[in-house]
Amino acid sequence: ALLFNLNKMSYELTTNINKLKEKQLPDGGFPWFGGNRADSYITRYILAGLGQLYNLNIISAADQTVKAIVDKAINYLDNDLKDEAKRNKDNKTYDNHTLNSAEIHAWYTESYFTSHPHDTTMRVLLNNYLQIAEKQWNTQGLYEQGMIALTLLRNKKTEVAQMIIHSLMETAQQNDDMGMYWAKNQLGYYWYQSPIETQSLMIELFTEAGTQAKAAEEMKIWLLRNKQISNWKTTKATAQACYALLMKGDSLLNNTGTSAIKLNGEPLDEIKPDIKTDKGTGYFKTSWVDEQVKPALGKIQITNSSKTINWGAMYWQYTEQLDKITPSNTGIQLERKYFIEKQTGTGAILATVDANHIPKTGDVLKVVVALKAGRDFEYVQLKDMRPAGTEPVDILSAYKYQDGLYYYQVTKDVATNFFISQLNKGNYVFEYRLRVVQPGNYSTGISTVQSMYAPEFNAHSEGMRLIVK
Repeated sequence: ALLFNLNKMSYELTTNINKLKEKQLPDGGFPWFGGNRADSYITRYILAGLGQLYNLNIISAADQTVKAIVDKAINYLDNDLKDEAKRNKDNKTYDNHTLNSAEIHAWYTESYFTSHPHDTTMRVLLNNYLQIAEKQWNTQGLYEQGMIALTLLRNKKTEVAQMIIHSLMETAQQNDDMGMYWAKNQLGYYWYQSPIETQSLMIELFTEAGTQAKAAEEMKIWLLRNKQISNWKTTKATAQACYALLMKGDSLLNNTGTSAIKLNGEPLDEIKPDIKTDKGTGYFKTSWVDEQVKPALGKIQITNSSKTINWGAMYWQYTEQLDKITPSNTGIQLERKYFIEKQTGTGAILATVDANHIPKTGDVLKVVVALKAGRDFEYVQLKDMRPAGTEPVDILSAYKYQDGLYYYQVTKDVATNFFISQLNKGNYVFEYRLRVVQPGNYSTGISTVQSMYAPEFNAHSEGMRLIVK
């Protein structure tokens, strides 16, 4: 509720504007953390952020405190561009120099303030930049192309801007589940290699262009789906994502449409008239127990009457003997096998546990859990239950690295847990060892994997029995 408290928001906005004013150096630039040395990128980033606040009408053009900050920052940026142009002219490379990311970002930042008066030198530099950008945009990366297109668009160079948009449309991928995105939009080490910020910039471009409104809404789906099973990495990326989602187009906050849900042809609000949704989010939760659960509940029809994406999940929860559970078949798949590890003169050899190879007391078992992920996930827990009559060899919790994957392994009384902060699409194998300590016929339990913050993404292996002599 505090996030929607207008008085609190107004107070915090004023407080943060005053902080910016105090941090700004006499030359108009901003330092990174402190000190008296301006950082060019941080200054551009702050200035672009203020431009976005103007665009959203969060800050009034009549606000003199912000205007003073902006004017000083633009003056710093102008001097920065003039100095760079002078260096290029001294080296006789200005008219044919290759655009770099910093220069592209600077002019993109300036494009938020096209009404700001510029001197003759800056107008000449702008025209020269636009001419060079028209020739070099197709040699730039995805993020830089987006910045160039927005700069051209805001400076009335719509023909070339539309050429860039057309090119971006041709290289984009689209599907019903993930919306529209770019496969080459990958995380890197530099500020212009952030997938979330790049996608946000593309939404900004396509929204401002006004010719691809449907594509812009499809891009928002990718942005939101990315947040469903991972995080947006940084406060900076989160701010850009929020701006992209709220700037224009279909409003995600003001949309009042709802999803109509029918079970076996009967509306949910008639089956459960006491259901109440949360204000703002529309979230609700309900359940059926015991004899209320019938096969007909599995016939679900959902109609979304709003213009924005909605999602949810329905779970069947039931009890079954562990050794009779069959494996699930979802976007994540698990398979577990047991091997008897025997030491020989040439090293350890493995024998698959089966009717011909039955472990006996004292043997060491190697547990191998194969995990197949159909997409990228973050914050995943893999839990592998152990059969009674065995004890773990590795009892200390520790970070481990295996097959290109870092994870934290924790041994508990009945299971071994693997906590994975970053699980990229692909196939992985987890291994650990058990020692057989008691003969008998035991249920092995199952292996389960689940996204911690999107529990609808889960899977489990089949249950088995382990015979020990």
